[in-house]
Amino acid sequence: MILLWPAFLFLLGLMPLMAAAYVWMLRRRRRFAVRYSSLSLIREALTQQSRWRRHLPFALFLFALSSLIVAMGRPTAIVSVPAGQVTIILALDVSRSMCSTDIQPNRLEAAKTAARLFVERQSSNTQIGIVAFAGFAELVQAPTADQELLQDAIESLATARRTAIGSAIIKSLDTIAEVDANIAPVTGASSKPEPTPAPQGAYAPHIIVLLTDGVSNQGPLPVEAAQQAADRGVRVCPIGFGTASGQSGPLPFCGTRSQSGDPFGGGGFFGGGGGGGFRRGIDDATLKQVADMTGGEYYTAESAGELQRVFENLPTHLITRHELMEISVAFAAFGALFAGLAVGLSLLWHPLP
Repeated sequence: MILLWPAFLFLLGLMPLMAAAYVWMLRRRRRFAVRYSSLSLIREALTQQSRWRRHLPFALFLFALSSLIVAMGRPTAIVSVPAGQVTIILALDVSRSMCSTDIQPNRLEAAKTAARLFVERQSSNTQIGIVAFAGFAELVQAPTADQELLQDAIESLATARRTAIGSAIIKSLDTIAEVDANIAPVTGASSKPEPTPAPQGAYAPHIIVLLTDGVSNQGPLPVEAAQQAADRGVRVCPIGFGTASGQSGPLPFCGTRSQSGDPFGGGGFFGGGGGGGFRRGIDDATLKQVADMTGGEYYTAESAGELQRVFENLPTHLITRHELMEISVAFAAFGALFAGLAVGLSLLWHPLP
């Protein structure tokens, strides 16, 4: 629970003072008690009354007052409501290490097959966007529910040099910002005020599924990009894909080749590894940190079958919109209820003369 006006909680300090004043008044009344020669005379003259009947109305009154003070602090709670429309961004690594044949026919083709099956399983109210990244990230297909467009976009993927995981996350956030006005873009946002960080546990109805087989060696740091996603309440689910062996020897380009032969225009070392097929391995620690920071989950897959199972188990069917809802009225209602109960019991048990 989050309080929008927490300063009002200082008023709760009055509760012990009121309890102390109540005790003082009870003791003060005892000073003026009349002495009787026999206690039996009092028992016959007065109706027996238990202690809890004597003090319960006041205790209820204090509880009611405390509840009303909390209501003045404007308490809020994070609630989950069904998302009318869901956006999923598939950010797919197309670095040249994806041409490794440790997973047949190669990692890229296995990833394409898993992505195509994933798209086919989604409901009609789910929009999917395709982002490909190597030396930089590029939007291949804007979010759409058109299955044919998505299948064509996945099939057209080709490899390039280097790996920019942070750029892929930022490009995915910018893509989500284009379809949801509540999500602030990252690129070109320097002239705009920084977005208010999402409350802890509150998430937007969008997720980024990021598949990679290597280590980021280009662009912004993945952790810095993950912080941008966390501030916007967008969850990132990274998938580490590939085996520890990789492939020896030079890695070729694979996938659908563009006329230039290198659609990303990359240079230098291969994404996810250096020359001669040397594989640096998956940066599990960073990918886990990205998932933890954004509220997502990190998955690993070392075969085509495992990758397909990972896509099947992604939490896309549980996507809801998390909103911050003020619940002051509930505390005010409880306060009024217990105040009325305190007054009613007081009049019932201690009727006025």
